[in-house]
Amino acid sequence: MKTRLVSLSVVLAGLAAAPAAVAETYALVIGVSDYLVLDADLRGPANDTGLVTQMLVDRGVAPGHIRLLASDGSRHADGVAIHAVPTRAAIMDGLAHLVQVAQAGDTVFFYYSGHGSQAPDQNGDEAGGYDEILLPADASGWKGAIGAVENAIVDDELAVSFQAILDSGAQMVAVLDACHSATGFRAIGSQASAARYVDPVALGIPQDTPGQDGGAVSAPLRGEYAFLYSSQSNQRSFEYPLGDAADPGNWYGDFTRALMGVLSAQPNLRWEQALRAATDGMSRNGPAAQSPDGEGTLMTAGVFGTAAPEQRFATAGDSLSAGILHGLAEGAQVAIYETLTAQDPVATATVTALKANSASLRADMDLPQAGYAVVTLPGLPNPLRLAAPLRADAMDGRDYAPLQALLATLAQADALEGVRLNATDYDMQPYLVDGTLALAGRDGVLDPHGPGSSPRLSLAGAEYPAVALSDFLERAARASRLRAALAGVEGGGAGGFSLFGNDSGISQSLSRVAGTVAGDECAEVAADPQGAGDPVTTTHCDQLWLTLRNTDLTAQDVTVLYVDRDYNVSAIWPEPGISNRIAFGEEQEVGMLIQNPPGPAGRTRAGVEEIVVISAPAQDGAPRTELTALADPVLTRDLSASGGALQAWLGAALTPDETSRTLSLPGSDGLPALSVKRYTVILQGDG
Repeated sequence: MKTRLVSLSVVLAGLAAAPAAVAETYALVIGVSDYLVLDADLRGPANDTGLVTQMLVDRGVAPGHIRLLASDGSRHADGVAIHAVPTRAAIMDGLAHLVQVAQAGDTVFFYYSGHGSQAPDQNGDEAGGYDEILLPADASGWKGAIGAVENAIVDDELAVSFQAILDSGAQMVAVLDACHSATGFRAIGSQASAARYVDPVALGIPQDTPGQDGGAVSAPLRGEYAFLYSSQSNQRSFEYPLGDAADPGNWYGDFTRALMGVLSAQPNLRWEQALRAATDGMSRNGPAAQSPDGEGTLMTAGVFGTAAPEQRFATAGDSLSAGILHGLAEGAQVAIYETLTAQDPVATATVTALKANSASLRADMDLPQAGYAVVTLPGLPNPLRLAAPLRADAMDGRDYAPLQALLATLAQADALEGVRLNATDYDMQPYLVDGTLALAGRDGVLDPHGPGSSPRLSLAGAEYPAVALSDFLERAARASRLRAALAGVEGGGAGGFSLFGNDSGISQSLSRVAGTVAGDECAEVAADPQGAGDPVTTTHCDQLWLTLRNTDLTAQDVTVLYVDRDYNVSAIWPEPGISNRIAFGEEQEVGMLIQNPPGPAGRTRAGVEEIVVISAPAQDGAPRTELTALADPVLTRDLSASGGALQAWLGAALTPDETSRTLSLPGSDGLPALSVKRYTVILQGDG
């Protein structure tokens, strides 16, 4: 079909409000965790369904209008019942039901969480010769007699059902948390993530089975829709644990977790805003291996319904009905109120024993048997956890013994600040590859943007190898803590988020000027900047220009940081001695020169870098919120002395000393709200 719906491309339509008196919203929610034939069970979909059905209820969808197809034991909102196991027949029946009930002005919501794959195209409508398929619970292997994967659902079939729904005059939203294309990425032995993709070889599809590559694509859908995808067509989609990886109840699809959190917490937003906010939430621990995508006629339309975000979390004695999914971190401080509307707290407590949906409270006083908690201070970031290194290159005679010995010595001595080595529940997966130590994310994907794009350390020629190794790992930990710290105070200090450009009042745009090289230097360029998306792909000597404009009556204090591929954090703006306050109607341009020269072998190295824009509203009588000291480890000790709760908290967040992990700020009413926008910069390389 090939708008990407059906790339499983098709599917996701947004919703514009229809007449309130007659419009209804109907949903088909599918979570495939338990496969009846394939050895391909997932843990996340059974939990994803709880987030999705709760989001729908939060936004006003009647529980009776939500049909849930999931395995027994899958989570769901109150009032929603599991209709059937998500077999092919049940899914197709669910789609037929939507076609039957949908009327003009209604909204239809389709959600799928589970495995995807590819199969040879049988009707010639795929330019690449392959159909994208979903794998229901009863999917099995390739059947030559029918020329298909038995019980799989092909994108073309979905397109027919979706078009029938749209022909009724209803609008459609579809969310797909699955991947459908093979990649060359290496994810070796990862225990902290799972990809939602089944290789066609594992399905028994003969590699010489021809597909009909007609070179044409089918017609796009007609109607009002928006499609949201968990990853690009050439990427994998992942699920991760929140907390103990051994507990299946802690696993969630990364995209689902981020998107449903946005949709449940923000009353008014557009689909494109929801997608941007979810993408940003997925990258808070560093650039993610998957980048969500969206398309459709309603991406700029409003999301159906309105959310009623929880401002207070229910408590029962020392139990708190919120956890990691709600943006909480270990050590967060909360105030306890007796009722939802009470103005004065009756107790304070510290969050401990954090789980995905719950936590315990520690206090120096008796806590009420029933109450409501409000976060007054986020918990400080955890140390960076690194898994035991895995070898990812051929046994070509490279000797990693000295590097492994250094790592063992550091682990035994616990000598690294803010780093835990050989962790089983980890944030990063180290690899021994090409004579270097490379760090992949928790997805375990090595070099997702090309050879050499994962951060690397080579000890060849290092005068003090132990110092070089310690410095590299501590920089990685510090960059990780910085991201976590900013996420912790974003949107007001309660682990929330903001839609940058609305809540902050700062509108911004990123432009790129293609650079040219003159000898060993970057030449001056006269070309006009061209608008750049996010992520933006760059080469050596390109210029990036960030334009910031304050559209709010309140002045904004803005800091721009740059995190390079080797975890160096630089302050881009303001320059020393320059005010970072942008008044209403003022505009500021910030320029950056990209440096990625060829190495000794004459080849440039790929990589992923990040621009971080931090905005805080100016406060009467208070000093400017100027955070360039975050870029220099030597200066972070000055943050706590420069005034204000925010600086004190960030100073503690970037200090790995465990004694600072519970921070008390007497007289503080919490931290001021920050808005944080991250731009991913992909450096092109040739090896």
